Amino acid sequence: MKRAATLALAALMLLTAGCAFETPRAKVSRASVKQSPRSTPTFGEVYVVTKGDTLYSIAFRNNLDYRQLAEWNGIGSDYRINIGQRLRLTPPGAAVAADVVTQAPQRVTPTQSVQPVLPMLDGAGTWEWPTRGTVARGFDAGGNKGLDIAGELGQIVVASRGGRVVYSGAALKGYGELVIIKHDEQYLSAYGYNRKRLVNEGEEVGPGQPIAELGEGPAQKPLLHFEIRDRGRPLDPRRLLPAR
Repeated sequence: MKRAATLALAALMLLTAGCAFETPRAKVSRASVKQSPRSTPTFGEVYVVTKGDTLYSIAFRNNLDYRQLAEWNGIGSDYRINIGQRLRLTPPGAAVAADVVTQAPQRVTPTQSVQPVLPMLDGAGTWEWPTRGTVARGFDAGGNKGLDIAGELGQIVVASRGGRVVYSGAALKGYGELVIIKHDEQYLSAYGYNRKRLVNEGEEVGPGQPIAELGEGPAQKPLLHFEIRDRGRPLDPRRLLPAR
């Protein structure tokens, strides 16, 4: 009897020791488990056409090539769109990333001198400055998509290169009275903040031809906002314009 009691006590001690060395397990609540946003991508951004829109202006606003935008939406070579029409802004089946990763800006010490090299592009020498004045703000791929040129209110703005006017209006928010010129299958140029537009959509213009009168920018100061797009992508106009 005494031997049986001793064996029982030993077994109890072994059981207690085993529990002491068992690894603790965290309690997982179903409510606390969230699905990663990467596993549920959103497909296809859509834009609804409103009054004053053209295919060119919609593509311009969204940094797209107008030909790709037409292809994605089954639009013919006349590029005709209708009010209320829904246009996808991404290729069919393309996923829109849920997370955007931005790189922290590089710190520049006062002793460093940052002078960006601007290699000239093919076609440089066939462009001219759209108006006289000084560059008040330069191109910044992450911010300013062109050049802001300070001048005098009402001075003439000219076509930087020959082409056809594909947009003349004020429907693009943030650009004021805007003129867009298609130069070829590669380049578009845009002229914003005008006081008055002097050309209409569909007109052919030559290099240096007056197309607008310079107006006021957001700070209520005389300013021209000038952009050049390469297949829908903004580029630094100084890579095509003659040196000043």
